[in-house]
Amino acid sequence: MSQPANSESAMRVADLPQNRAVAFDLRPDTEALQRIAAELELKGLRKLSFRGSIKAQGARDWLLEGALGATVIQPCVATLEPVTTRIDEPVRRLYLADPAPILPEGEEVEMPEDDTAEPLGSTIDPYAVMIEALALALPLWPRADGAEIGEVTVTEPGRTALTQEAMKPFAGLAGLRDKLGAADKDNE
Repeated sequence: MSQPANSESAMRVADLPQNRAVAFDLRPDTEALQRIAAELELKGLRKLSFRGSIKAQGARDWLLEGALGATVIQPCVATLEPVTTRIDEPVRRLYLADPAPILPEGEEVEMPEDDTAEPLGSTIDPYAVMIEALALALPLWPRADGAEIGEVTVTEPGRTALTQEAMKPFAGLAGLRDKLGAADKDNE
């Protein structure tokens, strides 16, 4: 991501106190905001903040909890106009010293129920978590107010184009049902 895994915000697990939480409050400067925006292919990024704490969870595991806030500007998927979105997300990561219960081995692996659990390494980096959480929180299909994605129909010359409405298999059946219902009422 934007900062290496051993960034200034990375905390060595061996140095973290077991009996109290360690707070963090990250607010990247303008230059860092520009780097992050470029990395995430954003038109702009403002007011990025990530604050929270890291505390022991049991004897060997660690819990990072925080609040992510940002204002992002992305291109509209329909018009490419800038779309501004405010993101306010809670963030939770559970770092497990023994990730075996959440990471079964085998060719096919199902997603674990707790998608916030990760294997514990030698450091916990709130900056890397901030970038990851921001990337996951971005709207996938940002759309400007009133922007519509039009319908495209393509067919051979001289033929009727297949429309979205015609592709709905039960739309014709619903029309037939309504006609039959009206015919039944007329026969009564």
